[in-house]
Amino acid sequence: MDVAIALFTSDLRLRDNPGLAGALRVARRVVPLFVVDSGIAAAGFVVPNRAAFLADCLADLDAALRERGGRLVIRRGDVVGETCRVAAETGAGEVHLAGGVSGYALRREERLRAALAADGRGLRVHDAVITAVAPGAVVPSGAAKRADGAGRSGKDHFAVFTPYFRRWSAEVPRPVAAAPRAVPLPEVRSEPLPTAESLAPGRPSPALPRGGESEGRRRFEAWRRSRLARYAELHDDLPADATSRLSPYLHFGCLSPVELVARARRAGGAGAEAFVRQLAWRDFHHQLLAARPGAARRDYRTRHDHWRVDAEELAAWREGRTGYPVVDAAMRQLAHEGWAHNRARLLAASFLTKTLYLDWRAGARHFLDLLVDGDVANNQLNWQWVAGTGSDTRPNRVLSPLAQARRFDPAGEYVRRWVPELAGLAGAAVHQPWRLRGEERARYAYPDPIVDLPDALARFRRARGVG
Repeated sequence: MDVAIALFTSDLRLRDNPGLAGALRVARRVVPLFVVDSGIAAAGFVVPNRAAFLADCLADLDAALRERGGRLVIRRGDVVGETCRVAAETGAGEVHLAGGVSGYALRREERLRAALAADGRGLRVHDAVITAVAPGAVVPSGAAKRADGAGRSGKDHFAVFTPYFRRWSAEVPRPVAAAPRAVPLPEVRSEPLPTAESLAPGRPSPALPRGGESEGRRRFEAWRRSRLARYAELHDDLPADATSRLSPYLHFGCLSPVELVARARRAGGAGAEAFVRQLAWRDFHHQLLAARPGAARRDYRTRHDHWRVDAEELAAWREGRTGYPVVDAAMRQLAHEGWAHNRARLLAASFLTKTLYLDWRAGARHFLDLLVDGDVANNQLNWQWVAGTGSDTRPNRVLSPLAQARRFDPAGEYVRRWVPELAGLAGAAVHQPWRLRGEERARYAYPDPIVDLPDALARFRRARGVG
């Protein structure tokens, strides 16, 4: 074959990229193509934080391709129409694409396959590109895998993490592919690389990380050397900030989860095992969404909730002024960095859905508006896990913000970092400023709690019909 197209979507890297490798294997020349998707923009998914990170990723990918004799070809519009147009202009016989799991990605794939077939061209979908194990590659005993080997199952999937993890751990991963040495490119027109402003209007969070494969690999190497060994003991510690912070690079495909699993396993130890388990959680949510695309909007397991509607409480939660310092710290970190510690996300989500008893979709939407790693599978399914409408086997558990603060921020360091108006409070007193009296209380311009925790717990239990 003379020409093939490698259509980049959520796999913005050269190392261990099966789609790009597949195109280079079958064709003498390859078009590395990225389409600025008008469909995603119209759906409101392109927000300032992810737009800024994406612009970095595309610039980094283009630079890496130019070092190998190619470049990133940019088009704007409908992905299917623009890809077919580039195929016609270059005479490409095949398009290679990383498999997705969202309803949007699956519909895009179906449309692209049909449109290419109408022109006598083929579509090759590569799985285990954005996950370590392809969604649907492991299924419960007695369930059949898809006969076409595409790796995505229909209704047959693991609904509970622990048995999924056992089967996932037994899978033999595909080999990690090296970056190509050369990417020969045919003559083809390209639009300029997009800027953050051209992708989404608005100002990104002030402490947003820089995007791209080069930055992702630099961060992984630094974290692997300094923090991986202690990950098991520190990953829930809020002030330690010892998590990998690699989720944005995994979301945009700047890093290969297959490679991260392989390198962690080679390192060995409890920290590496705990890190691999977190990567498996990411795959777990992808296989859930692959089987139930509607779970992006609807309860995976309904609890027949009649969620409260309270615009003032929702606004207080969004703005980090609930009166519960650890919750407010989580929300302020999210706004400042476009990212938040995983434990902070969990307790903020529990507070919204179970303490305030407000709809998980409102929280998930706010997270997607800010998170640079805003991923439909992980964001929506994690929110549902916390809300008790997802895969959690204890759907009515409630994370107390006070108990969580005492356990994961015992000296109040995380709170003082993100709630500066309480910086003068010493020790654990920072978690309950409402207990201060008189002039001391007046000295701290911080709101009283918007809800009483025992009352809120009783309300939630009544709503769920539990004792």
